[in-house]
Amino acid sequence: MPPLAPSGRRTLARIIDMILVGIVVWLITWGFGVSEYDVSSDNMQVGKSLAQSALAAVLYIAYDTVLITRSGQTLGKKWLGMRVANLDNGSTPSVQSTLTRSAVLWIPFAFCCACIWTAISGGWSYFDKPYKQGLHDKAAKTVVVTT
Repeated sequence: MPPLAPSGRRTLARIIDMILVGIVVWLITWGFGVSEYDVSSDNMQVGKSLAQSALAAVLYIAYDTVLITRSGQTLGKKWLGMRVANLDNGSTPSVQSTLTRSAVLWIPFAFCCACIWTAISGGWSYFDKPYKQGLHDKAAKTVVVTT
């Protein structure tokens, strides 16, 4: 199996992916007049905010799942020379493994605690020994390696 990817490069790839998908979420929801961060006690729109969170979760999970099951790489990982691999044999993860990995990462991100959950789940790789796995990698039994 190739060497494990450095945690800092993984973080940068995740930021790139978050920006790419975040732009799509923003464009779609902007078209419907939804702004998750528009807080006004006179005009609370919980349904629209929930719809934006659901759309974000679906798009992030779909993005990760489709791209990783094809090649093991999201765009951020591809641009930075990394891929996701099964821990046991180094192959590209199955749809089920990738869906698990994506759901563990993105459902809490979209619905409750974006910054905190991302820091905990992804940041776990900075301290994990010996495989540098984030919590989402542990759930799916995957690692991120260099290409």
